[in-house]
Amino acid sequence: MSVVTRIPAPLSLADQAVATLKREILACRLPPGEAVSETLMTERFQLGRAAVRAGLARLAEEGLVQAVPRRGWVVSVVTVRDIHEVFELRLMLEPEAASRAAGHADLQRLRQLDDVCALGHQPEDADSALEFLAANRCFHVTVAELAGNQRLARQIGRLLDEATRMLVLGLSTRDRSGEMAHEHRALIAAMAAHNAPLAGQIMRDQITASRDMVLAALTGPRSALVV
Repeated sequence: MSVVTRIPAPLSLADQAVATLKREILACRLPPGEAVSETLMTERFQLGRAAVRAGLARLAEEGLVQAVPRRGWVVSVVTVRDIHEVFELRLMLEPEAASRAAGHADLQRLRQLDDVCALGHQPEDADSALEFLAANRCFHVTVAELAGNQRLARQIGRLLDEATRMLVLGLSTRDRSGEMAHEHRALIAAMAAHNAPLAGQIMRDQITASRDMVLAALTGPRSALVV
């Protein structure tokens, strides 16, 4: 009996525009507050203008850009309130997910993800930071999945997507990737030991440390942060 291999459908031009522009925004190569010209984006990335316009409209739905009358598009700013709200929700959800997952974790899967996170990133390298944060996102979403609630995992994934730009800006001034890798290993050990309270506390401490890193990095005189 032959096995049919499904080949993923190629991305549409609009999907390509979304992926390209989103990566530029998350990496802060299109920094908060910067005007985004459809014409310049079309020329820079060799994409059709209609695809760029459709991509920007979809990114507006995600809150990454805003349409401004007579100015076109602007990359959404990051505010102190944004940071507090995103991390407050993470603190509500993720420690509970870690506690519930303790004793039910696929440790091999978590360790594989942790190995990727442990590679860290190169300072001042936005692409490296994005790769590290993508692995970190997978780790956190996997913990939530192991808690047995798929809606919880999806919500945490959305929060981590929103936090990516904040963390890229934070990591650009302070490399906390080594600390995060150590925290992952401690969390895996607590989960393997079925220690739900400790797993929840480690997750809470990690999220708090990341929030403090972001706030410290983005309140300097050259920050793009809006109070």
